[in-house]
Amino acid sequence: MNRMVTIDGNEAAATIAHLTSEVIAIYPITPASPMGEHADEWSAQGRKNLWGTVPSVIELQSEGGAAGALHGALQAGALCTTFTASQGLLLMIPNMYKIAGELTPMVLHVAARSLAAQALSIFCDHSDVMSTRGTGFAMLCSNSVQEAMDMALIAQAATLQTRVPILHFFDGFRTSHEVAKIESLDSSVVRAMISDELVQAHRARALNPEHPVLRGSSQNPDVYFQGRESVNLRYREMPAAVQGVMDRFAELTGRHYHLFDYVGAADAERVIVLMGSGAEAAHETVEHLQSNGEKVGLLKVRLYRPFDPVVLLAALPASVRRIAVLDRTKEPGADGEPLYKDVLTAVVQSYSAGQSHFAELPRIIGGRYGLSSKEFTPGMIKAVFDELKREQPKNGFTIGIRDDVSHTSLEWDPQFRAAATLATNCALFYGLGSDGTVSANKNTIKIIGEGTDLYAQGYFVYDSKKAGAITVSHLRFGKQPIRSSYLIGDNEAQFIGCHQTVFLDRYDMLDKAAPGAVFLLNSSVAGDAVWNTLPRRMQQQIIDKNIRFFVIDAYKVAHESGMQRRINTIMQTCHFAISGLLPRDEAIAAIKQAAEKTYGKKGAQIVELNFRAIDAALANLHEVVVPGKVSSVFDRPPVVAANAPQFVQDITAVMMAGNGD
Repeated sequence: MNRMVTIDGNEAAATIAHLTSEVIAIYPITPASPMGEHADEWSAQGRKNLWGTVPSVIELQSEGGAAGALHGALQAGALCTTFTASQGLLLMIPNMYKIAGELTPMVLHVAARSLAAQALSIFCDHSDVMSTRGTGFAMLCSNSVQEAMDMALIAQAATLQTRVPILHFFDGFRTSHEVAKIESLDSSVVRAMISDELVQAHRARALNPEHPVLRGSSQNPDVYFQGRESVNLRYREMPAAVQGVMDRFAELTGRHYHLFDYVGAADAERVIVLMGSGAEAAHETVEHLQSNGEKVGLLKVRLYRPFDPVVLLAALPASVRRIAVLDRTKEPGADGEPLYKDVLTAVVQSYSAGQSHFAELPRIIGGRYGLSSKEFTPGMIKAVFDELKREQPKNGFTIGIRDDVSHTSLEWDPQFRAAATLATNCALFYGLGSDGTVSANKNTIKIIGEGTDLYAQGYFVYDSKKAGAITVSHLRFGKQPIRSSYLIGDNEAQFIGCHQTVFLDRYDMLDKAAPGAVFLLNSSVAGDAVWNTLPRRMQQQIIDKNIRFFVIDAYKVAHESGMQRRINTIMQTCHFAISGLLPRDEAIAAIKQAAEKTYGKKGAQIVELNFRAIDAALANLHEVVVPGKVSSVFDRPPVVAANAPQFVQDITAVMMAGNGD
């Protein structure tokens, strides 16, 4: 029986990959590394795959080596996989052409990430996966943590059936590192989806001197062209085969997927087409706009390659008059990005052939969003729909930046939010990389997600400098599945925890606080004096928003409890005590259980120290009486000196403040 679990996208995909593989060749690269780490740990623990053997996990010296090892193992009849992203994926491209050209089934899992162009970025867009379109790999996209697990299984079943290898991708960090409550797939479901007959057929095609075959030969002009065209039938038949696998999956789980899933009004006139985590934000925005009488819709692309134009068109309402296709990549010099061109070609070819169900040819525009994990919010999605209303909507637009160079950008309302967002309980935590804040918040999500009927989501904003840099944890809890694939915005957080006093001078964190929110500060200053350590603007916000203010000297509690400078469980305990997400006694018991699970492998003494710190936390937590007026004599210092060069003031200072839009 399937059960609810709270995991991130990497673990969701790796769970299925490990269960359905025999050889896993890896090389670490952010943000896909945890998939390989999970697989390596599970094999080291002796966890078996679907056929009762422990997968061999091999770390190579580069991604090219990993792909080469897979190619060889596949030719020997093994079931294989790997995990990668960005430039690592590019190093696999030569072997991908060979694997696909030889019609060899496998699934390659990618946490999609920006390619290094004008600069390196560890964050998400689709430039890496779009660079593999010509390899012959099919491309299947997951939009959420739940889908990362589901599509991993659908991909494995489909590749065995079609012999076309599949690149299964989801958004790096935004999905790969998002922690969410999902329905886990039981091994019996996996068993029902994977055909042993097809597995044996793959094994039978292994290179063997007992039945020699010719592969990897050199060809001249007389036959090479014909060879490339010979695969046409398999790619033509593959979309229907994938849909058949999706239908079988629906019978087993009740979760229905299609090559293209439409959401919105049956008589929609304006539709957005996109794929990836942005589709989740668009989904909740469309539902909100539709409830307010807007005739709008969303088309989620799942199987991007092979691209089936007939199925795409059938999924769109005949009433559609305007379409905006959003790509999370940029192809400099092109007259449009890949998904836009595919949709445009499908619609125009169908219309020109007299096969379209549209009364008139829809106006189609393309735009770019979310490069390097740039935010993509309901306000931006609404702006795209609003642009489609214009008599001459802008083509080749950008959304999410302010382009004062080539003037491609659309204006948006940053305060606009969908009803689903407003119905969730939001919390923010400001901590230092490696100080335990993220680990404690992951435990919080598990406690709520697995111990209550609430849905839970956690997303963690890491600075690329990682350890010692700021991490901001964005936690959401609600009664309905959470589709908010964007950061908590201004005036949304019911709880804000500041784990380091140095952040008071660096970040306007109370901009995010909702009216009546709770602010928890870790400070060594006594409760009756801490008010005067806050900047003037923060004091004014606490008064204006009627924020309850709590303080604890977490480092003192940690020191006295023997925890040295580890304050994560102390701050977590305070969060539960103040927020009321769970009854206090129940929350304390759950936190202790999570601490025991997290630190048990380090010994009973470490667990006992955590218990001692948890018990001491509440005794040292104090609510500050908020005066009715501002008393601070200082405010946040300027990011740079007033006499700094103009470029530093206008550009560098804005970037240092985290406002580079």
